[in-house]
Amino acid sequence: MGKRILIVDDESSIVTLLKFNVEQAGFESDVAYDGLEAVKKAEEGNFDLIILDLMLPEMDGTEVCKHLRSNKIDTPILMLTAKDEEIDKILGLELGADDYLTKPFSPKEVVARIKAILRRAAKTEDSVSSSIQIGDLTVYPDRYEAELKGKPLTFTRKEFELLYYLVSHKGIVLSRDKLLSAVWNYDFAGDTRIVDVHVSHLREKIEPDTKKPTYIKTVRGLGYKLESLKV
Repeated sequence: MGKRILIVDDESSIVTLLKFNVEQAGFESDVAYDGLEAVKKAEEGNFDLIILDLMLPEMDGTEVCKHLRSNKIDTPILMLTAKDEEIDKILGLELGADDYLTKPFSPKEVVARIKAILRRAAKTEDSVSSSIQIGDLTVYPDRYEAELKGKPLTFTRKEFELLYYLVSHKGIVLSRDKLLSAVWNYDFAGDTRIVDVHVSHLREKIEPDTKKPTYIKTVRGLGYKLESLKV
């Protein structure tokens, strides 16, 4: 059985375009035309990825995304937005979306993004390790879980993937471009602001003092480094 994609958009022409292209790429698809229908199908169906428009009737894309993540549905989400300025809104909110595209978009780019997201999800799910300990932080790669001083932490899928990559390369300075390529699987120039936003979210969850990070250090002009702290 092929990977299943849920396409959510209130414009029938966009839905038709996306449905044709994802099926041509070998995926199965289902569709929803408003936010409430999207939530219902996402909760009832077993989808591998959701293409979610930002502007929807009944419940907009941001609310759909937040609802799914709050209900522990971690299906990867590719968000569609109609205006460039809305990208900042998406990046500035902790929605849990894995990636975004601005309309108008190339169908080939949509398929490329889908494949990149699914590749990264598969790689992380195939990672097998009991736990990784750094300071008071314990990461369980095979369970998508982490604890700080024994207290469970809650992450979006992409936050966890970023944390796991940083942990796996502790002590090494990683550029924003490197993180964008490794975690988001971009094979092209992307917007590195998405890295900064996710690092900020991680710091809010694992750092005792976000203004003086203990774990994730900023290396000025270069990128980020996760410190090799001893237990």
